[in-house]
Amino acid sequence: MFQSPQYFSYIQNVVNGSNINNIKNEHINNFKIPVPSLKDQKKIAQILDDAAVLRNKTEQLIKEYDALAQSIFLDMFGDPVFNKFNFQKGIIRDLVKEAKYGTSEKASEEGQYPYLRMNNLTYEGYMDYSSMKYVNIPDKDLHKYLVEKGDLLFNRTNSKELVGKTAIFDSAEPMVIAGYLIRVRFNEKANPFFVKAYLNSKYGKLVLRNMCKSIVGMANINAQELQNILILHPPIELQNKFAERIALIEQQKELAKKELIECEDLFNCLLQKAFKGEFV
Repeated sequence: MFQSPQYFSYIQNVVNGSNINNIKNEHINNFKIPVPSLKDQKKIAQILDDAAVLRNKTEQLIKEYDALAQSIFLDMFGDPVFNKFNFQKGIIRDLVKEAKYGTSEKASEEGQYPYLRMNNLTYEGYMDYSSMKYVNIPDKDLHKYLVEKGDLLFNRTNSKELVGKTAIFDSAEPMVIAGYLIRVRFNEKANPFFVKAYLNSKYGKLVLRNMCKSIVGMANINAQELQNILILHPPIELQNKFAERIALIEQQKELAKKELIECEDLFNCLLQKAFKGEFV
């Protein structure tokens, strides 16, 4: 009952508070619900439990795909600390063709281009387009800030826990990056998916956490420091093979995400039916 859309809608109408929203016991006590027989309550609970199990299994599958990607990285390149395959070592700068900061233009609700900010990169290393702002950029400056599919994006300023978030831009839609991000393009020695996986590995996360500088509550890693990070230089053929395997995993993961949306829609639909008394 407390998970039902009807309850959330009701609560939104009765919450109060100047700074922090709160509800009173009487608000909860006064919420009206159907009261079927205990037998019917058990039937409803079982239907909802079965739907929740399906949803939870799909969520777990998505997590397992992420774990599989990390496992493939270790299988193909080993732990960077030990470098068991004796790959050549160097710095990220050796692999970089271009590293550019984003624009400092103010974000708005409307504009010519979607505006990527630090919240559009997840800690796990993926793009999140669910909360977008927009920006207008003069044509003469557009080449400085526009991102292309396959660009590596690095979050240079954030809290100490989140600075260094790294993802690959994977949309065909033209977008612009904000100043808290660095756009990195690589030369023929590197596949961006390898560098992304390297920086998102446990080793990479530890390196980033130890090197960031805190300034007034925010941590920072600038473009020069990013390019000076030590990194393995495996053959490009092996990097490309890794990227191909990751692409296959991502395809299966996208299918699982669509299935998860369907599972959540089903669960919410069943909730509504249950508390409209339609199962009785």
